[in-house]
Amino acid sequence: MVNTMTLSENLEDYLEIILALQIRNKVARSKDIASALDIQRASVTGMLKKLAALNLINYEPYGFVTLTPKGETIAKEITSRHTVFRQFLIKYVGLDEDVADDTACRLEHAVDNDTFSKFKKFIDGLDHQLS
Repeated sequence: MVNTMTLSENLEDYLEIILALQIRNKVARSKDIASALDIQRASVTGMLKKLAALNLINYEPYGFVTLTPKGETIAKEITSRHTVFRQFLIKYVGLDEDVADDTACRLEHAVDNDTFSKFKKFIDGLDHQLS
């Protein structure tokens, strides 16, 4: 597992969004990122520069944004955490999808790798018992 705890929630959210845009469109653009986050494009530029400085994205002003292999690994891990928490909250807690999605977003950033690994094993065991 990659150590994502050194990244801020905002940086992690950017990586998640860039991954989703890359999957959908092959590349991300700053205007698409701004739209997904419902913020101004000027706000996106500073965060993209930070991610590029950390070697998590490839970025040139007015160009496309793509994840580096390191950035993609982290983005996939964050997305996986989100999915696990979201599915748990819907399936076992009975939350509606919007509430589960918002809660999963908060949990994915707060839980350390060891705790998440144990949580996932617990859920996998629970799924196995109930199937």
